[in-house]
Amino acid sequence: MWFWIMLRIVLSPILYLVWLPKNSGMRNVPLRGPALLVSNHLSFADHFFGPLPLMRPILFIGKREYFTGKGIKGLISKGFFTGVGVVPVDRTGGSAAEAALETGLRILREGKLLGIYPEGTRAPDNRLYRGKTGVARLALASRVPVIPMAMINTFELMPPGQALPNLRPRPGVRFGKPLDFSEYYGQEDDREVLRKVTDQIMMAVRELSGQEYVDRYAADVKAELSGRAPRPSSDDDGDDD
Repeated sequence: MWFWIMLRIVLSPILYLVWLPKNSGMRNVPLRGPALLVSNHLSFADHFFGPLPLMRPILFIGKREYFTGKGIKGLISKGFFTGVGVVPVDRTGGSAAEAALETGLRILREGKLLGIYPEGTRAPDNRLYRGKTGVARLALASRVPVIPMAMINTFELMPPGQALPNLRPRPGVRFGKPLDFSEYYGQEDDREVLRKVTDQIMMAVRELSGQEYVDRYAADVKAELSGRAPRPSSDDDGDDD
């Protein structure tokens, strides 16, 4: 919460003055009550420019490892991810997917905005990758509005591995109209339904972002590019960032 307050009071004027972000669709996000915001994930800069135009903070689900590091680096990591609204997943007694689902449902039951990156990690390039079905499970189990959200130009603004952002191009975020999945309520354990709902959400994000779509998991592509074998993962794993 403190980061969101700082973003509004201190960083917001600076971000608008320096980068002139071009945002749209904010009226599609409810002013109160729960909603699931589903976004592409292009850059570290998404943490700043995504929530920027909203009058409410967005909470995200993240790995507990972000909060358990040792020394100065660990303190910095914990402080930053706490500040940007990342809620650690408690994996005690269950899988990462189930822990992420329970954490997400708890946030939504509290009437808050929950953000999720269904690609599971930052994209290795400027394309949109296959979504993991955890987003569909959350949408059907919570029965809250599902709002597609597209980050624009943040990949060019701050490419992977770059410590500081460029001054151009103009970044931005677009919020689409809420998606209705009420016909699938009660079917959150049906894998075919989960894949169908996930793909519909990803296509809505694609329409907003204009990205090329790749029907592969981003984590697998990143592993290949780095010369590593793709690690086994569940289709509904939580975010890796």
